[in-house]
Amino acid sequence: MKLSSINQLFVAVLLSAASLSISACNDLLEPTPVQQLPDDQAITDAGSARSATIGVYDRVQAYYQLNWPVLGFLPGENVRFNGTLNQFLQIDQNQLSADNVLITEAWTQMYQAVNGANNVIAAVPGLSDPLLPSAEKNQLLGEAYFLRALVYFDLNRGWGGVPLVLTPTRTKENGRGTRRSTPAQTYDQVLADLTQAETLLPEAATRNRAVKATARALRARLHLYRQQWTDAESYATQVISNTNYGLVTPYRAISTAPFGSREAIFELTFSNADPNTMWNNWFPSALGGQFNFQPVPAAITLLNDPAVGGSRSALLGSTVIAGANVTYGNLYSRSAQRDDPSYVLRLAEQYLIRAEARAKQGKLTDALADLNAVRARAGVPASTAATVDALLLAIENERRVEFAFEADRWFDLVRTGRAGAVLGVTDQRRWVFPLPFNDLVADPDLEQNPGY
Repeated sequence: MKLSSINQLFVAVLLSAASLSISACNDLLEPTPVQQLPDDQAITDAGSARSATIGVYDRVQAYYQLNWPVLGFLPGENVRFNGTLNQFLQIDQNQLSADNVLITEAWTQMYQAVNGANNVIAAVPGLSDPLLPSAEKNQLLGEAYFLRALVYFDLNRGWGGVPLVLTPTRTKENGRGTRRSTPAQTYDQVLADLTQAETLLPEAATRNRAVKATARALRARLHLYRQQWTDAESYATQVISNTNYGLVTPYRAISTAPFGSREAIFELTFSNADPNTMWNNWFPSALGGQFNFQPVPAAITLLNDPAVGGSRSALLGSTVIAGANVTYGNLYSRSAQRDDPSYVLRLAEQYLIRAEARAKQGKLTDALADLNAVRARAGVPASTAATVDALLLAIENERRVEFAFEADRWFDLVRTGRAGAVLGVTDQRRWVFPLPFNDLVADPDLEQNPGY
């Protein structure tokens, strides 16, 4: 995980959380991009192509380890920040500023991943190496297209339309002057990349690298966000019908070693040598953690309710501190091994995507069946929602519990237009994040989101 790197695409300097400031203007305007490829490190053969592709996964892993999940769950109502650091309090209170460290880090990490994918996409087609057969070449290209699609999808739902940089950054001038695309144009690019990825990727059941089903699952989510209900239903169905995947019981099995359960469509893998320290933010000090993120009482009540949470109560842990019971989040629990994955795509989401898409099309019986498949796995009674509105609300509430501590709740409420009613964030300008201040200074062609 390399959090202190330079955003090579927009020439922004990523400073540490302890020293973020605007004092070093000369350094800000004249850095050297660290992600450019010098001649002696170019993608020239099978080995360097494989390494470069793994490098893109590493950069995606960097923003999914902490920053992106936090931006997904902390603005919602399931989790509170249990500390004093301003960058987290801003997110918790929906009062983000353009110099927020997590915003800066996430944006930078994401564009580093884009540039890594661009390097693979540009170089691999021209390689001629007998150790790189055409099938593997296609796989590497497909993975790069998928990962670029994932990053641009996340950028779009976080910031709205963003600059689309589709060629490698070679110098500090590359990427400057690339104006922001509209949200529709950005999603069009995501769709183009996913379409290309699906043609190139293999049919396999790999859980921590992209395959055809991975591209189809993200495409189902994309169509959901675009309110393209027929396509969302179709692509979710393709994944649900794939016999390589299935809902697992008990619920805790999704987050139990050795990981990569049949429910996992795409997980980002960690190890003790390449650790995921997310558990440290959730565990109380008595268990060696910092307890930065704490489930709120309402979420604890929902998860512990047999008729709502069911077996999803396993997302909670409990310990006694100073004679009192303390409840904490337990999704990331491998404090010794530090190898919890980051959860990106799960089959339960595909059922709920299809349920929502079907409800929007008036297919209430089929939608209810999908919702109840997820509920049955959690051991809770079947829903009896009988109208479109009741069913959509039931699906929304199910997603709140099913993905309680994943990068989900905030984006769900924004895409459905419910962030005002549920969270009280009535200023819709605050439904997207601010572009980082450093990038705006470095590139005058970038435009800040209104309200910031």
